[in-house]
Amino acid sequence: MAIPVTIRVQTEDFDVSTELKQLSANDKTVGALVSFVGLVRDINEGQSIQAMTLEHYPGMTEKALHEIVQAAQQRWPLQGVTIIHRIGDLLPSDQIVLVITASRHRHAAFESADFLMDFLKSKAPFWKKENTPEGSRWVDARESDEVALARWNNAHAL
Repeated sequence: MAIPVTIRVQTEDFDVSTELKQLSANDKTVGALVSFVGLVRDINEGQSIQAMTLEHYPGMTEKALHEIVQAAQQRWPLQGVTIIHRIGDLLPSDQIVLVITASRHRHAAFESADFLMDFLKSKAPFWKKENTPEGSRWVDARESDEVALARWNNAHAL
């Protein structure tokens, strides 16, 4: 049976409470919802961040996100997934990403949300440019993000 999956790449902000309610509204067997919200920091690698610009390749991005959700569904008994990733110009404290996983039990919800975020941080086709007082710079995935992704079995298949 297909589970509800919401994947959106958008410029506008999102409301976490609304998204949590929508994911579990039609399934009374959901016992756990785990959510993660990523925010724009005001400092990175010792430099002040004035703004961040996020870009993506339409079509390719959504396809990659659907593929990682399918991989999560094969690993855990999920009852729903929401991924919302913002693009465009963002300021410090703005919300960037929302991942919600729903399951009957908390372990599956926690682990799958962690898995999805590890993928988003290192492999999802988003490009981030930070605007600092010294100028703009593109942000590469960190080695720690790659290490986090590699801990999952079959990480090479992503």
